[in-house]
Amino acid sequence: MTNPFETAKEQLDAAAKIANFDADKVARLKRPDRYVEVSIPLRMDDGRQEIFTGFRSQHNNARGPYKGGIRYHQNVTLDEIRAFSFWMSFKNAVVDIPFGGGKGGIIFDPHKVSEGELERISRGYIQKVYRLFGPEFDVPAPDVNTNGKIMGWMLDEYEKLTGTKAPATFTGKNLEDGGSEGRTEATGFGGGYVLKQAIAKGLVGDQKTIAIQGFGNVATYLAEAVKDMDFKIVALSDSKGGIYNEQGIDLAAAEKHKKETGALKGLEGTKDISNEELLELDVAVLVPAALENALNGDNADKIKANLILEMANGPTTPEADEVFAKKGLHVLPDILCNSGGVCTSYYEWYQNMNNEKWSKEDVLAKLEKQMIAAFTAVWEQQQKHDTTFRNAAYIVAGQRIIEAMK
Repeated sequence: MTNPFETAKEQLDAAAKIANFDADKVARLKRPDRYVEVSIPLRMDDGRQEIFTGFRSQHNNARGPYKGGIRYHQNVTLDEIRAFSFWMSFKNAVVDIPFGGGKGGIIFDPHKVSEGELERISRGYIQKVYRLFGPEFDVPAPDVNTNGKIMGWMLDEYEKLTGTKAPATFTGKNLEDGGSEGRTEATGFGGGYVLKQAIAKGLVGDQKTIAIQGFGNVATYLAEAVKDMDFKIVALSDSKGGIYNEQGIDLAAAEKHKKETGALKGLEGTKDISNEELLELDVAVLVPAALENALNGDNADKIKANLILEMANGPTTPEADEVFAKKGLHVLPDILCNSGGVCTSYYEWYQNMNNEKWSKEDVLAKLEKQMIAAFTAVWEQQQKHDTTFRNAAYIVAGQRIIEAMK
């Protein structure tokens, strides 16, 4: 299994070599400023005690407060959390918002606890780490298996413990708790804005087909965004498998079917395929929007897409990147493509800090402008150094972080 933290450091090294970064600064960027591990003892509904393990990694705050989500998953590891806090620093820098990188997580399966237990775990985590948080120091958000409701519990607990009213301490909140309009759509739409730029630069070719691995929130809104570009979505998948129709899949029907049956497979008019088969389809654009390491040394040779739009975090291993570079297959990296969510998190933080409320139209217009500027900066470095888009994105972000570290 590829260690995500080692992958993150390799990606930085590759860019540092091309752009000749200061070696001392690079060494500093390879280590988070700090990380903590905490124990969260909890009384379960049946009266027994369980002790959960939680983490928070604060990578770098040269450009502003640490910023990054909190994930709930049975496979959370410290290395994963440290890697994601690193990626958040670079993601925030590439899209040019004034935040550094952070990440948190708790090891447990949220589907196996009651609503009451979920709330007590969330509040228990804050009781252990609240001194690390604050609107000008570290601003968490939702991530895998967390949502606006959980952020509301965490904010409530934080405000109780600190005796302050501080809605800007958490982003990704529900609207009634101070959340931002447009947040739900932001990551998927952000990826759509990047794809539009890639098409304009001739990176996609004439074929207008797209395969999306994943059908969560991000993939759904990306699918909405590309519909306006005359793309045919020929394949979709979730954790239980995928579906394919070369004439294009009706999104509304797919969503309805998934709601009713709990899975995409079996949708009328489509053929069931595996997640592996989806990745290897002959399409113009492949979108890994599910898990890390989906594209790796084992399957990279079989990928036929013209362009890969990374909407998951860390979906491509360094081995796969090497293969794609040799084949001349363009990979638009996660730190660019899926940064729409954190962009809108910044807008939410800004609205909370300044007691403002923006409309959805305003939020999405600002987001489009910001994503286009980020793509343009990455494109310029890619052209200048004749390198991969991943290296170019790391060069853009690395230069901005190192400048702030001075």
